[in-house]
Amino acid sequence: MSLIEPVLYVFFGLIASGKSTLSDLFAQKHGWPCYNTDRVRKELAGLAASERRAEGMGEGIYSPEFTKKTYQSLLDRARDDFKRGACAVILDGSYGKRTDRRQVLDLAGTVGAQIFFILCSCSDDEVKRRLALRAKDPDAVSDGRWDIFIKQKESFEFPDELQPNQLIRLNTESSPELLLVRLEQFVQTGLDNIPG
Repeated sequence: MSLIEPVLYVFFGLIASGKSTLSDLFAQKHGWPCYNTDRVRKELAGLAASERRAEGMGEGIYSPEFTKKTYQSLLDRARDDFKRGACAVILDGSYGKRTDRRQVLDLAGTVGAQIFFILCSCSDDEVKRRLALRAKDPDAVSDGRWDIFIKQKESFEFPDELQPNQLIRLNTESSPELLLVRLEQFVQTGLDNIPG
């Protein structure tokens, strides 16, 4: 893919929406750095990525203070990568608050990067299926559970502040291969429309 300017990709959505699976595949395909809030949060807390934490939403390492620290760390890492000349960086997290997305938009403006938000979603039944599989996986990084999903769903702020060319909505119940093709098509369309 030919990039005219740096690009910041933000994969976001509710628990078990498929954002981490897709962002990892996208990052591997292109060799770009990808920062995941679950991994960074546990790193900041001195925990192994797969160490389970039973805290509820807004508690412990999921408190508002620690969450703010986590999101700031993602911003700092992306900024550092762009300063070193990275052509693209991927962020992966819920980003369910407009204030958090605003900070990412501000970073893109500061470093002169094009930005794409990829909103991942799936049906509630699929979320239940994925959470059940995750609960049996000893290597799973996310601590997401059904009760947290319900609370997150109630508090998620829809990204109506984003411009149409900044947002792609993906139902992740399609195959990862098809999703990557759709994503590449959307991104290329957006890049082709960059003035200059």
